[in-house]
Amino acid sequence: MPFDLPTILQSVEKTHRVVIADETHQSCGVGAEIAARIAESGFDKLKAPIRRVSTLDVPVPYSPPLEAHIGPSEERIIDAVRAAVR
Repeated sequence: MPFDLPTILQSVEKTHRVVIADETHQSCGVGAEIAARIAESGFDKLKAPIRRVSTLDVPVPYSPPLEAHIGPSEERIIDAVRAAVR
């Protein structure tokens, strides 16, 4: 099993919130799978929607500055955490 779902669900039970930061694309990425598993097994424990911060759903550009722009940034992660705790 690539991740420990029982431990993740214990965390959801404590915090009632989830923010997933992931470098794969938003659609069909690892974060989407983790969010789906949490929604299937721990939806009743959530007090806020699951927030995902991931690479935008665009082709990955060759240019390093553009590549940095489409990926999850510290600012986007902080914004997602703030939104989750509001």
